[in-house]
Amino acid sequence: MLDLAEVKPGDVVFDLGCGDGRVLITAAQRYKAKGIGIELSSNLVRMTNDHVRRLNLEQQVKITQGSLLDTDLQQADVVILYLDTGANDMLKPKLEKQLKPGARVVSHDFEVRGWKPAKVEKMKAYNRTHTIFLYLMPVKK
Repeated sequence: MLDLAEVKPGDVVFDLGCGDGRVLITAAQRYKAKGIGIELSSNLVRMTNDHVRRLNLEQQVKITQGSLLDTDLQQADVVILYLDTGANDMLKPKLEKQLKPGARVVSHDFEVRGWKPAKVEKMKAYNRTHTIFLYLMPVKK
């Protein structure tokens, strides 16, 4: 997902529903990006922040508890989604309103209806095929 989004050093990567933070940790370690995770589960937020501290990545990765619908995405260069199509539908107006031109949205397995992906890649992992959609935010008129 990060390769497809062409994450670069200094990019700000948001993971909405970040779970254990593995995508953001990889973004920080491999790409020298900053990561911001939003997670609903307080237990996952606590465990993930503990893991981030053990890795000495506190300056690069921040995980907060909250609703992805309440998150300000204006500073995002990349947004990672592993949400179902219905959740993507609810999030779509927020993404369109807040993301800057050229921001990348990467969705794992579930499309953003009404958007045309710039790339679609399929990969096999964990005994199944995964589909990764890359969307580029257009210049606003």
